[in-house]
Amino acid sequence: MEFMFQLKKTLYELLSEALGISSEYLESIECIKTASLGCNYYHVCPEPNLTLGVANHSDPSFLTILLQDNIGGLQILRYNHWVDAPHLQGSLLANVGDILQLISNDKFKSVMHRVVAGSVGNRVSASCFFLPVTSNRDKTFGPVKELLSEVNPPIYREISYSEYIAHFKSKGHDVTSTLNGFQL
Repeated sequence: MEFMFQLKKTLYELLSEALGISSEYLESIECIKTASLGCNYYHVCPEPNLTLGVANHSDPSFLTILLQDNIGGLQILRYNHWVDAPHLQGSLLANVGDILQLISNDKFKSVMHRVVAGSVGNRVSASCFFLPVTSNRDKTFGPVKELLSEVNPPIYREISYSEYIAHFKSKGHDVTSTLNGFQL
């Protein structure tokens, strides 16, 4: 897990710099303070066309780092078509979450994705979700002020992570972006 925290530090510094703000900015607003590990096991399916491994969604995190095996099954929605995410043995996949999309005012986009069942073998994946500080669920997040201007107005209103999660959970199987509910 220590490796993941060092990777997190490097990534938030690079993401901050890519936005044109101080490399410490994202750390200072505590949007990546907590980490949660999720492991998934998908049993081989004799008729994969009849089921999904995980329904389409975008991540309710700031950033997700995924380690997957060589079975595949992760797909992303690109131009209204599902595309297999390429897999490189031993690689990690970084997935922008909704909170980073909100903070970056759409400079970075959260990816709609799903996992399809496979008939080749059992699939195993491990995800590390980087989340806002959990000790203060009412802390608000909004588009970075330094990114806003007359020609680039805010797309989203400020929200707390607890408000975001409540809306995320209330949507049920609605596969539209959770962020749609917070647009100005």
